[in-house]
Amino acid sequence: MKPEDAITRFVSAVILTSTFFSFPAAAVVRVPASTAYFDPDPDGGHIGSSGVIERWKTPENRILWFGLFRQTGEVHAALALRVFHGTAVPLRLTIAGQSRDAMALGEGTNTLRVPFGSYVISSNGYYCIRLESPSERAGPGIVVESLELDGPALQRSHFNLKPRRNAASVHLWYPVPKETEVEAFYCEVTPLEDPVATFYMACGWHRGYFGMQVNSCTERRIIFSVWDSGGEPVDRSKVADADRVKLVAKGEGVYAGDFGHEGTGGHSHLKYMWRSGVPHRFVVTALPTGSNETIYSGFYFHPDQAQWILISSWRAPKDGGYLRGLHSFSENFSGTTGHLVRKARYGNQWIRTSRGEWIELATARFTHDETGRSDRLDRFAGVEQGQFFLCHGGFLPGFTEYGQVFTRSPARHPPADLTLPPVKP
Repeated sequence: MKPEDAITRFVSAVILTSTFFSFPAAAVVRVPASTAYFDPDPDGGHIGSSGVIERWKTPENRILWFGLFRQTGEVHAALALRVFHGTAVPLRLTIAGQSRDAMALGEGTNTLRVPFGSYVISSNGYYCIRLESPSERAGPGIVVESLELDGPALQRSHFNLKPRRNAASVHLWYPVPKETEVEAFYCEVTPLEDPVATFYMACGWHRGYFGMQVNSCTERRIIFSVWDSGGEPVDRSKVADADRVKLVAKGEGVYAGDFGHEGTGGHSHLKYMWRSGVPHRFVVTALPTGSNETIYSGFYFHPDQAQWILISSWRAPKDGGYLRGLHSFSENFSGTTGHLVRKARYGNQWIRTSRGEWIELATARFTHDETGRSDRLDRFAGVEQGQFFLCHGGFLPGFTEYGQVFTRSPARHPPADLTLPPVKP
């Protein structure tokens, strides 16, 4: 996608704190540099520990802020920045398709306020505020501290002033009667957008998660992970052996190891350049061993091989039960791409009970993380083409209410070709 297309597409916003703000016409809104994004290269600059932008790679990259305007009228814009002594840096700031130029003249360590004049907001909605420079002197020559806005159009506007730039994480929860012994959970995911730092998780349960990830422009993964017992949040070296999940088996070409910093446990992944726009099939199984342990296994239907393959199996201690807390989610795990749209469809969800009965899951409840509560309202769920969907990022207008329940049309026929490979320790 061309950078200019991306800017047009991501009908904008920079979201702020816990409520909508009603700024008086005279109030100045200072939007920190730490909330901005770089385009087209997400790593086209560096946000320092103090929240300033430095080492901006110009003129190839633009700095983007996003804001929700709920009032039409004028907005006046300025930048707070520092420029190395003796340096003159030309800058251009664009709001609502209106560009204004200014020259920043260096004064060393002193903070300058560089005004760009007035812009007209003609309709309510999200807007992209774009800073660029035609000069390579801007990169090493300036440090951007904040965007300053004032004027009548700022009344009831909404910006994100927090340094976390990730889009909100969004979830689908599938209700299952508590007494149901779920030994298999099947779900299909069709990714529609695939920016870097996206994780579309198909099969989540109380002990782990299973899905597909975009790690870079040249690497994608199928990921299956299972949590330890004991509740250690960060460091797996602190987890007692009796609380550790242990690898039972893994598929050909699959890496298996540890993970931490989101709880701890056993992680596995297959590097595979999966494709968007087509459904991908996942199933996770639970096998209680009778010794207060359960073996959890993740199987992926490999499109190129046209068969089910094992990603990995893990023996989970202090368990001995079946799958519960079934859900899917979509996550933006790096803030550098938090301004990009993520969307996937989740469909054909089924469970198989310990009695061999197949039950379709055609109802889902939408939730989101704390970021989605008030900082990033661009989070959505619903039903389209007979499947659930999750969408987040992109600063798109509107939002889906937390807790909303959706029902899709049932397929009525469970997956017929679930011939899974045997697990060989």
